[in-house]
Parts: sequence; structure tokens; C-alpha cells
Amino acid sequence: MSAMSFDFGKSHIGVATIELTTCTVNPRGILAAKNGKPNNQQLDDLLKEWRPTELIVGLPLNMDNSESAMSKASRKFGKFLQRRFSLPVHFVDERLTTVESRSRTNDGRQDHAIAACMIAESWLHERVATKHRGNSNS
Repeated sequence: MSAMSFDFGKSHIGVATIELTTCTVNPRGILAAKNGKPNNQQLDDLLKEWRPTELIVGLPLNMDNSESAMSKASRKFGKFLQRRFSLPVHFVDERLTTVESRSRTNDGRQDHAIAACMIAESWLHERVATKHRGNSNS
């Protein structure tokens, strides 16, 4: 079973896959986008190849937890994914992932795929923490 994470952007959307049984995350590349709208054929091909069961979208919140224009656009992208693929979509706070992703690579375009990995890692950590909290209440 796998999931797929997205680092939404107006021109580029970074993509990473998550292998749920091993909790491994790998960058899968970048989708071209025009004004936040992805190339649907690229997107369809990617989901057909990886067959994720869940989708994760980074949510760029302001430092005070308020939403920005980009976080609203990310939510819109997530709703688009949910309608198009009938899969659950989870949103993950992605504050500071751009800065961190740039420190991991020298390729500006690949920053998006690395940021998608970081979003996936955050989602995995939260998922494990939630599962752990659920087991400790038993």
C-alpha cells in the first residue's frame, strides 16, 4: 500500500511516494502547473502507476497559524484531487519546508520534490504518534 504527497505550487507541484508498510518516502519528481492547475495527464499517469490509497497535500500556513492565499489554493488543489480520484486527502502543515528543502539540494526545481518528501515525513510522524496515543489509552 502506498500514499502520495504533494508540495503545491503555482508553477510546479512536487511529488513524493510513501510506502506505508515500510514507512519509506521517495521523491517522484515535479508536475508542471499553470496558475496552480497541474497537467492532468501527468497527474493521471502518476496515480495510475503508483496507485496510492491516500493523498497528502502540504498546507502553507502563516507563522501565526492563519491561512494565506497559498494555503487556500492548496486546499482547492486537495479538493480537486479528492474529486478526481475519489481518495482521502490529508493536509499537513508545511511551514518552513521550502527553507529546509533548499538546504538538502542545490537544484531549485528539485526543492519541490524534496519538500513533498518532507510533507510525507511529517504526515507519517503524525500518523505514528496518533496510533501510539490511541494504544496508550487502552
